[in-house]
Amino acid sequence: MWNGGVRVIVLDEDNRILMVKQQHPEREVWMVPGGDIEENEDASVAGVREVLEETGIAIEIGRLLWHVQEVGDRGQRFVDFFIAKPADSYNCPQLGADPELDSDNQVLKDVQFMTREEVAALENLYPEWLRTEFWQMLEEGELEYDAFRKRG
Repeated sequence: MWNGGVRVIVLDEDNRILMVKQQHPEREVWMVPGGDIEENEDASVAGVREVLEETGIAIEIGRLLWHVQEVGDRGQRFVDFFIAKPADSYNCPQLGADPELDSDNQVLKDVQFMTREEVAALENLYPEWLRTEFWQMLEEGELEYDAFRKRG
C-alpha cells in the first residue's frame, strides 16, 4: 500500500525559497513545507493546506516538479513536489504547528525564506537536490512543464 505525501517549493518575489526546520530524533533538518495527503484530498490541495498549517502563508499552487517514489524501511511512499507562490504580497512566515501532534511533541522549529546561497550552506537539507538542481532548473526556465493531471 502506497502512502502519499506532498512538499511545496514556495518562491517569493525575490526568488527566495520558503523553508521549515524540523527536529528529528537524530538531527534538525531543513526542508520545504509539506506532509501527508489526507483521505479524499489530492496532492495539490494537500500542498496548499500543509503550507498554511506550517507557515501561515496562503499560496497559489503551481506545477508538479517531481514525483518521488521511495521503497524502504518506512514502506512504500511517494512524495509530489510542487512549485508555488504566495497568494498575496504579505508573505511573512509564521511558525505553525502539526495538528496531529500535541504541543509537547511538535517537530517544527523554524520557518523562513532563504536565498540560494543560504540553502546551499545548510548542513542538513531534504531533499538534497534543493541545493543545486532546483536552482539550475529555475535559471534554465525548466519549471514550465506541469505533469500534474486530475481525473474527475
